[in-house]
Amino acid sequence: MGGVAFVFHEWVLGWSGSTLIVLDAAGLALFAVAGAQKALNFGISPFVAMLMGTITGVGGGVLRDIVLARVPVVLQADLYASSAFVGAAVLIVGRRLGVPPVAAALLAGAACLSLRLLSVHFGWQLPKVLEV
Repeated sequence: MGGVAFVFHEWVLGWSGSTLIVLDAAGLALFAVAGAQKALNFGISPFVAMLMGTITGVGGGVLRDIVLARVPVVLQADLYASSAFVGAAVLIVGRRLGVPPVAAALLAGAACLSLRLLSVHFGWQLPKVLEV
């Protein structure tokens, strides 16, 4: 993947910001759901599996931002980690309700992706501490 980015970097630089946001949100959803599912497969408790899914989803974005010398998105007031947590939670709840694994994963990914894109579109943010 890195080689593809190296060869086609000029083409990627021409992408609009919204395309990159959608791809980032899709990656967040994919890794959050995969991390939670993997934790469940190892018999980890549901709450810890949600945390593992969140950490797995957010980790890639943090590494990307560090390499780009930017403040990681997760450290800003975005619904980034919250979206990953919701996606992982939907997976856990779906599995507990007996939803087939693939359907639960698709629902969870859709929940994470939707929340992330809606938060970007409408400017939803977590509450901030007021400075005195």
